[in-house]
Amino acid sequence: MATVGELRNSGHVQKTLRAEIRDNLLAALREGRDPWPGLHGFESTVIPQLERALIAGHDIVLLGERGQGKTRLLRTIVGLLDEWSPVIEGSELGEHPYEPITTASLRRAAELGDDLPIRWRSHAERYTEKLATPDTSVADLIGDVDPMKVAEGRSLGDPETIHYGLVPRSHRGIVAVNELPDLAERIQVAMLNVMEERDIQVRGYVLRLPLDVLVVASANPEDYTNRGRIITPLKDRFGAEIRTHYPTELADEVAIIRQEAELVADVPDHLVETLARFTRALRASSAVDQRSGVSARFPIAGAETIAAAAIHRASRQGEDQAVARPVDLEAAVDVLGGKIEFESGEEGREDAILDHLLRTATAETVGARFRGVDFTVLVEGLEHGAMVTTGEQVSARDFLAGLPILGESDLYDEICARLGASNDGQRAGAIELALEGLYLARKVGKESVGGETIYG
Repeated sequence: MATVGELRNSGHVQKTLRAEIRDNLLAALREGRDPWPGLHGFESTVIPQLERALIAGHDIVLLGERGQGKTRLLRTIVGLLDEWSPVIEGSELGEHPYEPITTASLRRAAELGDDLPIRWRSHAERYTEKLATPDTSVADLIGDVDPMKVAEGRSLGDPETIHYGLVPRSHRGIVAVNELPDLAERIQVAMLNVMEERDIQVRGYVLRLPLDVLVVASANPEDYTNRGRIITPLKDRFGAEIRTHYPTELADEVAIIRQEAELVADVPDHLVETLARFTRALRASSAVDQRSGVSARFPIAGAETIAAAAIHRASRQGEDQAVARPVDLEAAVDVLGGKIEFESGEEGREDAILDHLLRTATAETVGARFRGVDFTVLVEGLEHGAMVTTGEQVSARDFLAGLPILGESDLYDEICARLGASNDGQRAGAIELALEGLYLARKVGKESVGGETIYG
């Protein structure tokens, strides 16, 4: 279909944006499809609130600390739009062929009638995202007079002299404003008419454009940012204010790391679990500034770092397979400490706090993975003088070769079976985790010398 006449003959029915989103959301729910792919931990809290807001047709603001998935959640709403929708060919605001709203489109529609050309726009084109910064202007969001159009001979009173901003250009689509409090208050004022009356005002022009826009926004809690606030009249115009949160379940934390981390080497599940437990311990620690929060990006970056450490070791030691081991966790903590904001009274203790919480997380993982395993024969072997050496540059092969012989015991096989370890790298990592657990339980000793760690 290339013209509005052909579109009408096809039986196409125009819907408002909110009706389109509502119908597609309800259809997904009736069919049992998940309209929110890739989101974990919000199923019983944030998602139901968001769905009710969209069904009600409300503009939405998400409040939450950094790294809680606010932007990802906003971008996922795009999936509730029709995959393709018709627009007037060449229109600035993507107007529906049945309902032109700008002067230029109205004139073309009157002149061409059913021959008015149309094109099809994908749902991705109907989403606009703006990071609010203090230098954002009214012209960026709403529009301004275009001096070039005035220079062409049009009068200042001609609506066609206006260059439209992001919000009008999102007509029949979604406009997302990230970090809304960072917008200067006078810029927030410019959004009031768009949010309520759905018209725009530009330098004295009052344009009654029936904009069909869903405004969504994200913001950190005001008591943390101290960079600005959402003015009360604008806040009042959002129909729904939804608080996000960090995952409440360990499994959700692990799922997010697995989904988002780009890993260049094998990172076994027990290490991802340890990073997830470490992150949760930081979020519960009184030594960490919880107003700042501990972003989901923290464990994701941690997993990517230990994967990098594994491939670095494999390249230097000539290993066929790069597999991360518990010894790589310390390397990750060394570079991730800067992502955490501590309480002011903890100055100078940051490294000690991180080390303590990592040990706690490792001990919890050991307890969960090796519950019921009898390590007596390994402890006795170490008590009788055997020593096991590991380190960032100790290959899996060398580590396994240095393990004490346990006679007829199948303890090593049991340890590896518990963690599903099959190749040398995975087996070395499994046994290394067991040794670290024995050290944390104060059953064996541990000493770090010259980049190597010795258990004995």
